[in-house]
Amino acid sequence: MRGIGNGGRVAEETTTFGFPRDTFRILHVSTGNVCRSPITERLTRHFVQERLGILGGGLIVESAGTWGHEGAPMEAHAETVLADFGADASGFTGRELLDEHVIRADLVLTATRDHRAQVISMGHSAGLRTFTLKEFTRLVKAIDPATLPPLEEGVVMRARALVRAAAALRGWLLAPTAEADEVYDPYGAPLTFFRSIGDEIHQALDPVVTALTGVPART
Repeated sequence: MRGIGNGGRVAEETTTFGFPRDTFRILHVSTGNVCRSPITERLTRHFVQERLGILGGGLIVESAGTWGHEGAPMEAHAETVLADFGADASGFTGRELLDEHVIRADLVLTATRDHRAQVISMGHSAGLRTFTLKEFTRLVKAIDPATLPPLEEGVVMRARALVRAAAALRGWLLAPTAEADEVYDPYGAPLTFFRSIGDEIHQALDPVVTALTGVPART
């Protein structure tokens, strides 16, 4: 399992789909699951660990692709981008997006609006918990951190409140342009383009991880 952690004992309270509520799954989705979503998955884990100093109680970070290259390794340039940030690329294998991934996810962050539409079209009440990455960033930046549960109550509680707050804001904070919510596919592009995409993902993830953990990035 490609997770940050499982967070101790299993609570009796469960989600709508019967999964324990003491975990929170973030699912990153792109097309092939060999470039954008692996970068985003591994950077999310890395930045959470940087902020908290641990592999995060109950927070699980995964990825998959709408046309996922099942069992494929991460693209070499994507590995290089992760190395630039000091993040771990080891042990990754691509996955095709399945119903079970969407059902289990508490938050789905997609590279593009088309990916978001594909996830939502799969059903499973995914609409309120599926965003493009940049869309979610825009919404999170508008949320007052003081309205979220303190970290002492756990990352899982804080993450669930963050998703609810973002979903409530979605109709009020629209993207300035259609392209503003897109992370473009670097597949087949040179390393310089991969690095520019890595920088975009980093900038989008930073406010999200800050909101999740309550800890700003080190300067």
